[in-house]
Amino acid sequence: MRTVITFGTFDVFHIGHLHILNRARKLGDRLVVGVSSDQLNRQKKSRAPLYDEQARLQIISALKCVDAVFLEQALELKRAYIRQHQASVLVMGDDWQGRFDDLRDMCQVIYLPRTPSVSTTSIIELAGRVLSHP
Repeated sequence: MRTVITFGTFDVFHIGHLHILNRARKLGDRLVVGVSSDQLNRQKKSRAPLYDEQARLQIISALKCVDAVFLEQALELKRAYIRQHQASVLVMGDDWQGRFDDLRDMCQVIYLPRTPSVSTTSIIELAGRVLSHP
């Protein structure tokens, strides 16, 4: 069995998230997804997620392309997560290009292109501008 693992915050779930998860699932027999904890998101993005980690875990686990989810506590634990879930493929968005190449000694590392013109940050920023201008 070929297990694929990927990671993300998945706050304000959008079509870009769905695209990358569906493409990741097609690379193996099983897809395991690490959802960034609230604390990790604050460290990565200097802001709290709009939806808490439990809600985001529920959203991702409800997708038919996802076989298992877990809470990612730290970026530095990727190697341990890959081992724990016996993943043979790590998939990340190409905005992380090269960042996890050091894991190639234990699994294949694939960076998939993101969906153009779609990002959680831009959605949140746009919503903030709309709400602040009546």
